[in-house]
Amino acid sequence: MRTLKQVAVGETVVVKKITGEGPVRRRIMDMGITKGVEVYVRKVAPLGDPIEVTVRGYELSLRKADAEMLEVE
Repeated sequence: MRTLKQVAVGETVVVKKITGEGPVRRRIMDMGITKGVEVYVRKVAPLGDPIEVTVRGYELSLRKADAEMLEVE
């Protein structure tokens, strides 16, 4: 199992599962990140927070803690 946090810059992955609960899960899904969607990692800040991604043509910033809740392949 790999999380979005472990994905290298410039890599495109597919979301397999969102492990977050309640409001955290809702916030991630409100960004358009759902099971089966492709996520392209554009940039990671020097300390790993935030992680900038492109999802469905939108550029988003994800917190490191949120990225750990996304299982990808």
